[in-house]
Amino acid sequence: MTDRVAVLPDARSRIADARRVVVKVGSSSLTSAEGGLDPARLDALVDALATRRAAGSQVVLVSSGAIASGLAPLGLGRRPRDLATQQASASVGQLVLGHAYVSSFARYGLRVGQVLLTSDDVVRRAHYRNAQRTLSRLLALGVVPVVNENDTVATEEIRFGDNDRLAALVAYLVGADALVLLSDVDGLYDGDPRRGDARRITEVAGESDVEHVRADEPTSDLGTGGMASKLASARLASTAGVPVLIAAAEDAAQALGPAEVGTAFAASPRRLTPRRFWLAYAASPSGRLHLDDGAVAAVVTRRRSLLAAGITAVEGEFDAGDVVELVDPAARTVARGVVAYDAVELPSLIGRKTQDLPSESRREVVHADDLVPLRR
Repeated sequence: MTDRVAVLPDARSRIADARRVVVKVGSSSLTSAEGGLDPARLDALVDALATRRAAGSQVVLVSSGAIASGLAPLGLGRRPRDLATQQASASVGQLVLGHAYVSSFARYGLRVGQVLLTSDDVVRRAHYRNAQRTLSRLLALGVVPVVNENDTVATEEIRFGDNDRLAALVAYLVGADALVLLSDVDGLYDGDPRRGDARRITEVAGESDVEHVRADEPTSDLGTGGMASKLASARLASTAGVPVLIAAAEDAAQALGPAEVGTAFAASPRRLTPRRFWLAYAASPSGRLHLDDGAVAAVVTRRRSLLAAGITAVEGEFDAGDVVELVDPAARTVARGVVAYDAVELPSLIGRKTQDLPSESRREVVHADDLVPLRR
């Protein structure tokens, strides 16, 4: 997220007027206390989405709820903890959830297309472009894409972790003008909203507005994403140039109308190119390069290439062309980039000035064109 002086004003009007909007809804907002899919809640959400469509916007829905929807048919009393049973529940529940959306949207004459993704589909550039083309074509055909993580095949190694992050990635993937995260909480609070002293934050113009926030973990057995994941996803999307609204699912009509509810996040004025967004937020890093303070300043502040002289240590196994994280002396990630050397080549080069290196090694370790700062 950028500083206050660098953001565009009036995030709410941008969200209200967005021609293409991604909407994410969590499991707890679609299911009953007993854990089964709640048709009334789902219909209320679809009512709001259809109204937004009728107003001229394209809508992409990122919907949790597959695992939760499979609990009742399988006779399970709570969300399973083991991966195999989660996958089995998702397999059953995805059909239940998909059929419910098809039936509900049909009330408005709208068609639905299901898109199931794993993080591998976003991490790999070829898969990323395929997902992008599919979603764009569905929208061009007038279909409402319903996106979910492919829980039936996802493993611990390739999971998004929660659909909030998936929604932020999809928002950029489809070139959305706004992202709306619907929750069982009516916005972002500076503390636990279950306590009386917590204050709702209505506008977020920059990092200073949320640096004091201690977001909670999930409070429901039905989902995986708490307010912490929503805050992280809002930061991700807004930094990438997409304004964000966090609101209660029961306020979906207002959130998708005048957007005068919840917490609004202003967007960075400069939208990252697709390649830089992929590099910063979607690609999986293969290793880490530890930098001294001078190299951090060069890379983050002056946007210069990373040279061997500023590297203090190398971590991980990677090849030239892989994505690596660049970390400061406190081990905080400050940038990501495409490394020009194999990991085994770097130990003999680090800390040395370019003129002192062999002629074949006098090139940038990470070129500025292949580098994205994550801190300012």
